[in-house]
Amino acid sequence: MTTRAAHWDAIFASKKDTELGWHENDVSQTLKFIDPLPQQEAATVFLPGAGTSLLVDALLNRGYKLILSDISEVALRNVGQRIGKHEHVTLLHHDIAQPLPASLAFAVDLWIDRAVLHFLLSENEIQGYFANLHAAVRPGGHVLLAEFSTVGAIKCAGLELHRYSLEEMSMRLGNDFALIASEEHTYTNPSGQPRPYIYGLFRKNGARS
Repeated sequence: MTTRAAHWDAIFASKKDTELGWHENDVSQTLKFIDPLPQQEAATVFLPGAGTSLLVDALLNRGYKLILSDISEVALRNVGQRIGKHEHVTLLHHDIAQPLPASLAFAVDLWIDRAVLHFLLSENEIQGYFANLHAAVRPGGHVLLAEFSTVGAIKCAGLELHRYSLEEMSMRLGNDFALIASEEHTYTNPSGQPRPYIYGLFRKNGARS
């Protein structure tokens, strides 16, 4: 059986970025949630399933420190080659359903997930993801989840999906997080197919230390 890491390595090794079903030339849909947030100098952003997204470049241009996490070593190598060595970028080869390094406890100001969480299917994997999120995001920090909505496609990249409603996002995050903004958004993929998403921006209760 092909492992999840091998599945994603094969995709990133065989396709150009512009051929990937989730590729965005324009990342403004994500940035419009992020840019209004109060920014601390050199705030830390964690991107689970960072892949080779152009969002990385946009966030670097805004002065953020980035932790780019991905299960695919090939994806991390490719994005690393594109942006070059950067003192404000950490590449983390990691399965986001498994516990994150203890050094990341309350180290993240902003967690941005575009189209990663919905690939986790088992309850153990989903709970592992949210345990990581809760442990990593500092009080007063923010989380942006952007996943296939309940009316979205049932598969992507050859894999089945767990599609999300805003209500399930809120339930999974629990009382520690308050919803700030949300939006239904239909993304058109490189093949011209519509992909309905749900975006939810949340703030973790408490004050930043």
